[in-house]
Amino acid sequence: MAYYISPRFLNALAVHITKNFLDLPQVKMPLIFGIHGRKGEGKTFQCELVYQRMGVNVVHVSGGELESPDAGDPARLIRLRYREAADLVKVRGQMAVLMINDLDAGAGRFDGMTQYTVNTQLVNNTLMNIADNPTNVQLPGSYDETPLPRIPIVVTGNDFATLYAPLVRDGRMQKFYWEPDRDDRLGIVGGIFSPDGLSHSDIETLVDTFPNQAIDFYGALRAQIYDEQIIDFIHQVGVENVSRNVVNTKTPPSFKKPDFRIGHLVEVGQRLVREQRRLQEMGLVQEYNQALNKTDNKGNGKYYRAYQHAPSVPLQPVAKSNGVVQLPSEPQSGRSQVALPDDLQQDVRNLMAQGYKVGTEYVDKRRFRTNAWQSCPVINGASAGQAMQTIEQCLIDHGQDYVRLIGIDPNSKRRVLERIIHRP
Repeated sequence: MAYYISPRFLNALAVHITKNFLDLPQVKMPLIFGIHGRKGEGKTFQCELVYQRMGVNVVHVSGGELESPDAGDPARLIRLRYREAADLVKVRGQMAVLMINDLDAGAGRFDGMTQYTVNTQLVNNTLMNIADNPTNVQLPGSYDETPLPRIPIVVTGNDFATLYAPLVRDGRMQKFYWEPDRDDRLGIVGGIFSPDGLSHSDIETLVDTFPNQAIDFYGALRAQIYDEQIIDFIHQVGVENVSRNVVNTKTPPSFKKPDFRIGHLVEVGQRLVREQRRLQEMGLVQEYNQALNKTDNKGNGKYYRAYQHAPSVPLQPVAKSNGVVQLPSEPQSGRSQVALPDDLQQDVRNLMAQGYKVGTEYVDKRRFRTNAWQSCPVINGASAGQAMQTIEQCLIDHGQDYVRLIGIDPNSKRRVLERIIHRP
C-alpha cells in the first residue's frame, strides 16, 4: 500500500532531523521538534512514514510512561532512551531520533483538576536540560565524560499550551502545526483506499462530503466496510464456533472484496457521523460522574446544577440573500437590529435566574475547526435586558463568525451550557 506523505510535513521534519546532525557554524538550533494539531490527523503516522523514507532509527517513549509510583523514574527513562538512540548512531552509523508521543497528555496541565506531580516537574526539567546540553546526558548515579551524538527529539501532542512554558520556547522547541489542507487530505485518503480501486473523483467526493472529519475517520470508514462480511461469517459458522475458526486454525477465513462503491462509502460514513453526534449530544457525564455531583467544601451545592440544554438553532435572519444571513451594518439609535429568538432570550433568563454567569464567544470559519474561540465583552452583574443588548452587539460585531452563548457556574468555575447561536 503506497501511503501519502505530505510535502510540507516531510520538509519540516526532514530539515529538523538533518539540521541536528550537521555542524553549522554559529547556528543555535532547537533540539526538540513539536508537532501539534487536532486529534486524529495522522501526526504520528506521518512521522513514521518520514522515518521509514529517510532510514532513521526511532526510539519511542509514550506519554503514558511519563508517570510512575516512584518519583524520578520517568525522567530517568527519558535519559535512558536518549542514550539508547545515541548508541544506535554510534553502532549503526545511521541517524536516530527520540520520539515522545502525546507529550501534553503525560506532562501537560489541562485545568485546575489536573494533578501536577513531582514526576511531571522532573520530566519538564529533564527535557529542558537535554535540549540545553544534548551531548552530555547522564543517568542518575553515574557519570560518563564521553560526549554523545546530538539526538533530535520529536514530540507530538494536541495542545502544547498545556506544557511548561519554558520548555516550548523557540530556543528549545521548534513548533509545527499540522493541519492537512485539501490536497493533503486527498493524497492521504487516496493512499488509504489505494487497494480498493477508487478513482480520483471518488476520493474527491468522499473528502468533500466529510470536510470536517479528521484523517482517522477515513481509516475507520474503510475498516467499517468489512463489518458486513464479518457479520455474515459469524452467522455462517455460529457465534459459539468463532474462536475455533479464527484462532490457531490452519485455514483462516478469507473474505471477498467488499462493496467500495462511493455511494456505499458515503452511506457508512454518514452512519459514523451520526454516532459521533449522539456522543456529543448525550451529555451523560453529569448524571453518571459522581465527582461532578458532590458539594464543595463550604456545602454550597453541586459542581453542576441541573439545566436543560436547549437545541442549537441559528438566529432568525434580518434579511436573506442567497441563503446567507445578512446582519445590518449600521445600528440605528444606538441599538442593534438583531431580533433574538424567544427561546434564546428564555435561555438567558433561565441562566441568570439560577445564578449562572452569561457570556458569548466568537470564532471565524478557519479557526472553527480547531475550536479556538475568543470571548466577547463579559456580561457581569447585568440585568437580563442589558445581557440581551450585549449579546446583540456581539452578533453585530461578528456577523461573519460563529457565535455561541455560554453559561458558567461561578462556584465551580465550570461551564453548564455551550450553544451556538449564529453561524456564518
